[in-house]
Amino acid sequence: MTTRRAGHPRPIPLGSPYWKLWASSGFSNLADGVFTIVLPLVAIQLTQSPTLIAGLVVAARLPWLVFALTAGALADRLDRRKLMLVANLVRAILLLALVAVMFLGINSIWALYCVAFLVGVSETIYDTSAQSILPQLVQREQLSRANGRLYAVELTANQFAGPPLGGLLMAVGVIAGFAVPAALWLIAVGVLLVVPGRFRIERENKTTLRGDIAEGLRFLWSQKILRTLAVMTGMFNFASSAAFALLVLFAVGPTSQMGLSGAGYGLLLTTSALGAFLGSILADRLEARLGRSRALTLTIVGVAVFVGAPAVTDNPFILGPIFFIGGLLIVLWNVITVSLRQRITPNHLLGRVNSVYRLLAWGTMPIGAAAGGLLAHWLGLQAMFGIMGLLTLGLLALMPLLTDAALDAADTSAPTT
Repeated sequence: MTTRRAGHPRPIPLGSPYWKLWASSGFSNLADGVFTIVLPLVAIQLTQSPTLIAGLVVAARLPWLVFALTAGALADRLDRRKLMLVANLVRAILLLALVAVMFLGINSIWALYCVAFLVGVSETIYDTSAQSILPQLVQREQLSRANGRLYAVELTANQFAGPPLGGLLMAVGVIAGFAVPAALWLIAVGVLLVVPGRFRIERENKTTLRGDIAEGLRFLWSQKILRTLAVMTGMFNFASSAAFALLVLFAVGPTSQMGLSGAGYGLLLTTSALGAFLGSILADRLEARLGRSRALTLTIVGVAVFVGAPAVTDNPFILGPIFFIGGLLIVLWNVITVSLRQRITPNHLLGRVNSVYRLLAWGTMPIGAAAGGLLAHWLGLQAMFGIMGLLTLGLLALMPLLTDAALDAADTSAPTT
């Protein structure tokens, strides 16, 4: 959906404050992309223990399980822009402190664990506040386009530019690998500082943090559309995490089914990222052309093929285009559902509702990966892919609850923010 002035073919501009947020998000996600690559590359210089290396991922993702709901409550209590500023400033300080420690010759895997966890806590605050602030910067009818443009810069910075830049920085040295993302987070802070406005939601009554979290959970559960989409998003992430946690075993090495090299595997995954980038640009137009219900249905079918295709073929020239389309459709799903959630949810609850979604999305990932490992062990890799594809396809059973009429009714009855 786009907003157009009468007699003008072009949509209303998103505005300078939005584009400043967009630019800040680009620098912040570039720092994320670099840090995600540098952290394990530094860790393997300190230990060769697979358990300790894997534990870094757990440390970085654990805050989404233990702190997401609190982050949502804070986003509804405090100024959302200031929370984003503080979160990025803390991440920069943590990395600069780590640089200082390493400059003094103190190298410890436990220091990396501490930084990974605290950076993860800051990430929950930043991401929750960033999704919640958007309806305060653009009109309701602009949300699909605004979210699509944000996804585009996030994907470009995080998945395309960040990893190779991190690799180049590690060739220079460990200190450069941590100092540059710290500098990028500081630049993001500087850009966000010039976004005008006050982004704190006025509160009429004093409440406890626990009461705030409970209110957000009750609101989500009371909304059939949001409740249905939350369940479906959780199942999407469960199935995709199961499949892609083990895709490397299916694809890489002379004894694997695909027999790809590491570089070939990276190229295969890049097809998905390219599709996601294109999807972020086209999402608002596809939503308008297809209608939301039809687009969501198409996404379920496409992602089921995306997840389940390795069950029936190991040909990279077949899987590559499937991954490309899958990446495009996943972003289409995200843009539609996030924009709808931002329209339906009252502004004073948006932080908490967003955090519940994030909790569900990230919380199902480790569970899905563990389930995928067990199924692959018992039944084999290709059987596991097939089961996850069928599980995703089963989400079509919930689509009668998400007709265009139901989605439009939820939009119409939503409060103006």
